[in-house]
Amino acid sequence: MNLNTDFIPFARPSLGQEEEEAVIQVIRSGWLTTGGVTKSFEEEFAHFCGSTYALAVNSATAGLHLSLEALGIGPGDWVITTPYTFTSTATVVKHLGADPLFVDIEIDSFNISGERIKEALDRFAGTKRIRGILPVHIAGQPCRMDQFMSLAKERELFILEDAAHAFPSRTSWGFIGTLGTLGVYSFYATKTITTGEGGMVVTNDERLSHRISRMRLHGIDREVWNRYTSPTASWQYSVVEPGFKYNLTDLASAIGRAQLKKADHFLEKRKAIARIYTEHFQDRSYLTVPPDAEGHAWHLYLLRIVPPKLRITRDEYIEKLREQGIGTSVHFIPLHLHPYWKRTYGFKPEDFPESIRKYQEVISLPIYPSLTESQIERIIRAVLQIGDAHYKS
Repeated sequence: MNLNTDFIPFARPSLGQEEEEAVIQVIRSGWLTTGGVTKSFEEEFAHFCGSTYALAVNSATAGLHLSLEALGIGPGDWVITTPYTFTSTATVVKHLGADPLFVDIEIDSFNISGERIKEALDRFAGTKRIRGILPVHIAGQPCRMDQFMSLAKERELFILEDAAHAFPSRTSWGFIGTLGTLGVYSFYATKTITTGEGGMVVTNDERLSHRISRMRLHGIDREVWNRYTSPTASWQYSVVEPGFKYNLTDLASAIGRAQLKKADHFLEKRKAIARIYTEHFQDRSYLTVPPDAEGHAWHLYLLRIVPPKLRITRDEYIEKLREQGIGTSVHFIPLHLHPYWKRTYGFKPEDFPESIRKYQEVISLPIYPSLTESQIERIIRAVLQIGDAHYKS
């Protein structure tokens, strides 16, 4: 095998002539940073997901940070979230001087458990000032938002949806990311639609939208993007808050607008690949396939091994896939295993047993629109050959 020509990468963005032409138009316009193209992207995105407001930012991490800041999170506050996520979900809470309250995930999914959230709320009532819930829709599988919304209403909590994996996910409850107080999407290079780096915050709350709009660009009191190009724009502005530099450029937004038009097509391609994988893997007793849940966006295909049925570990399985030219990843290393979180809160591995169990079993397989039929067949064949060869019969 020639790794340079035959290697199947874990992820690859789906970009075409439409994105190229959109970027060229922005370059020729002479205005590259946040401007009219970004404003159009926001309007189109809000319409697409049915939200009143959409605010473009330079990453989902920035969007989460801005959202929590707008909600008034600060020292002494606790926000419930999951240890089974990327670090930014919890790091943004720490940036504001608050603390994340980790709750373990469900037995039958990678998502945070509503029952365990309720247990945590009851256990810490009166001892921790819990302000809200920050669920993560892992791999694009929607959390049980009906449970969370009921709890939030009952306990007067906000819900900030980390929907970085979940675009475009539609459910009977509504569009994932728009069901809580705020929702945040990611446009990182591996996501269903991408701007390279970037994200979007959505909300129906005018006050929160106004605050985020102001704070994403230095705390300036009005839009100033056109002050260098418009003959009528004023050079004057006022900094009214100590804001951040979290704006999205027109170059990135141009790519985003072209990608948004393809979002449903990309989703259907991911669904089709997931169905093919599941069809071939579901009958192997040493594998556990992900559930085809309502509204699944299939950002990731999280295949799990069943360790007692194999003579190799998950890490060895991944290495053997790499040797056959298959790129994979692991989502995620639970946060309480990382030195910072372990040191700060004194976590032990067994504190979140379901997160540990799934982490030790999971392999993220390639799933993106440009995978060819022959590549999909190669991936399936490699997974089954390795598993069959090391199956404990």
